[in-house]
Amino acid sequence: MSKETQQQPISKGHSLWSDAWLRLKKNKMAMASLVVLIIVGVLCFIVPAFSIIADPNTQDLNNTFLSPNSSNWLGTDQSGRDLLARLLYGGQISLLVGIVATTVSVIIGLVYGAIAGYAGGKTDSLMMRIVDILYGLPFLVLVILFSLLISEHAKELTDNLVTRWPEQEVFIKKFVNLVPLFIAIGALGWLTMARVARAQVLTLKRQEFVEAAVSLGLSHRRILLRHIMPNMLGPIIVYATLTVPGFVLTEATLSFLGLGVESPNSSWGILLSEGANYMETYPRLLVIPSITFCMTLLALNFLGDGLRDALDPKAAKD
Repeated sequence: MSKETQQQPISKGHSLWSDAWLRLKKNKMAMASLVVLIIVGVLCFIVPAFSIIADPNTQDLNNTFLSPNSSNWLGTDQSGRDLLARLLYGGQISLLVGIVATTVSVIIGLVYGAIAGYAGGKTDSLMMRIVDILYGLPFLVLVILFSLLISEHAKELTDNLVTRWPEQEVFIKKFVNLVPLFIAIGALGWLTMARVARAQVLTLKRQEFVEAAVSLGLSHRRILLRHIMPNMLGPIIVYATLTVPGFVLTEATLSFLGLGVESPNSSWGILLSEGANYMETYPRLLVIPSITFCMTLLALNFLGDGLRDALDPKAAKD
């Protein structure tokens, strides 16, 4: 072997995640959507923490329907509340509902679908028939009923926490009241995730590395948790990013109907509902939340599409 061959540097390999990131960076629409989501996240979660904007629930009936000015950058609403503050604080709730509900649904659907796919046979048939039955039930109606069912327990929890930490009453009431909505949407929105997880497990359990793990005598629990589930992360992440906008839209629908976030808290759905009442006289109250809401949903969808292409294992390496 020549010296030139011996001195030739060894090229480093690329992992699935590094290759996916390289492909994602080349998707301009997905990267632009990621930037938009980062900006929305900073504005909704970080800016309000520094008390830069006004209290979203402070009413001033002497200054209703003000046009944008130096004190109220987006103007005020029908109660004299700062529209920018309500938009940002409402974004907190809407995005939290989408993220937390998606996390709940992914965990339930992943475990349920993985067990069904790995068990196979009659167990798989029985578990998936249950999913088929639940698919036939009206989702929004179930969410409303389930939310009302557990709302009493949430109120008891709120009272107990307020008694223990009275100085945090506003914070506790703001977020604990959302627990029924989180659980209701997430606990009833896992059906598609279960089917996705089952399909992935049915494919992976026939692969050589799973057969090797079985031949080594590893337990089914270890094979499922350590060998199969880590190889499902790509499709699961893609599905999660595409599920968040759907759950945000569900929360907006419920709040628009008056069945979601409780007053005086705001969400993008509540802002759309309030703005619709004044769309002819003060269209600003509807247009601004609508643009923010649509822009965020589009960014989430474009990012999900970009991740789907980037994490495609069949994609050629660049």
